[in-house]
Amino acid sequence: MTISLENKIIKSFKSFYKSKIAYPLHEPSIDINDQKQFLSTIKSTYVSTVGPLIGKFERKVANYFGSKYAVATNSGTSALHLSMVAYEIKENDEVLVPAFTFVGTVNAIRYCSAIPHFVDSSIEKIGIDVEKLENYLKITTVKKGKFTYNKNTGNKIKAIIPVHVFGHPCEIDKILILAKKYNLIVIEDAAESLGSKYKNKHCGTFGNVGCLSFNGNKIITAGSGGIVLTNNKKIAEEIRHLSMVAKKKHRWSFVHDKIGYNYKITNLNASLGLSQLKKINKFLVSKRKLFKIYSKIFSPLNNHLYILKEPKLSRSNYWLQNIILRNSSVNKKEKILKKLNDNKIFARPAWTLMSDLRPFKKYPKMNLKGSKIFFNSIISIPSSQSIILKKLYK
Repeated sequence: MTISLENKIIKSFKSFYKSKIAYPLHEPSIDINDQKQFLSTIKSTYVSTVGPLIGKFERKVANYFGSKYAVATNSGTSALHLSMVAYEIKENDEVLVPAFTFVGTVNAIRYCSAIPHFVDSSIEKIGIDVEKLENYLKITTVKKGKFTYNKNTGNKIKAIIPVHVFGHPCEIDKILILAKKYNLIVIEDAAESLGSKYKNKHCGTFGNVGCLSFNGNKIITAGSGGIVLTNNKKIAEEIRHLSMVAKKKHRWSFVHDKIGYNYKITNLNASLGLSQLKKINKFLVSKRKLFKIYSKIFSPLNNHLYILKEPKLSRSNYWLQNIILRNSSVNKKEKILKKLNDNKIFARPAWTLMSDLRPFKKYPKMNLKGSKIFFNSIISIPSSQSIILKKLYK
């Protein structure tokens, strides 16, 4: 009797996992030290946007990345939004952004009333297909003075947002060259790539700014939170000011000199982030070990699928582990997802392409063939570091 691919996959998982346990896609790894730190902060009563741990968290993160400045926010999305506001990305400015990304990346563009201009990605490059994008820009853009304009819309193309998808570094060096050629601001979406490096340099430190997330499903969590990294003092100060509702310093008066945002991280979230950051190296080791185990247990199914591997010249944090279905198996994706979830192995598909979502369908886009192949082929599987740290396997 022939065994279906979905059953072969289940069999592979069961050869590794302990039975009768639910495996979330990615749960936070919270230990007693995290709990003690959190409770201590609650007892201090500094639980909101005032407190000594916010600055300490920013300094520790900046030191880890080797950045001059770090500004902590209440989410990765708000970090992206503030970065665009600080760089004066305005109504009808176009921002090049992968169609293959999380919706927060594109929402932040629209918060500025700017226009997302969707570009292609590929499985091989795991991010923006730079060669394809450059050929596209040669045809569809024109330079006027120092700026680049979309021939079809007449809008200025102001920035590009490279995304390090699933923690895997994209070809950020090539993107920087392209950005310089077309005079684009580089706002690096490193939300998923804490601990990942490209050519031995941290993701999030290549662009004009880099934005991270400390959401509950990230490699370390602050419960909720984000951060902006930059070496530009003026931009750091502007982002910090905007994140604190643009309130000018005064002992008692409330003076706000521009439209600001209530985006500052809380002292309570910063306390958890500080505790989690101490364990980042242990988390990275466990993530890499999980990748190696998955690669081994699924190697007998190599004709049908493989585990997504970090690109060349990169060291990934392996935030999310992913099965890539080969061409002959792509049409079985929904069956595989159903079978996995029915067996409490909580896998998920990739994000629907942003260009296919109702709020964004009308915006400009290049040919997105690579992104569609990526979306159709990928299944994200349980990736929590607790699988290794708590030995939830046989």
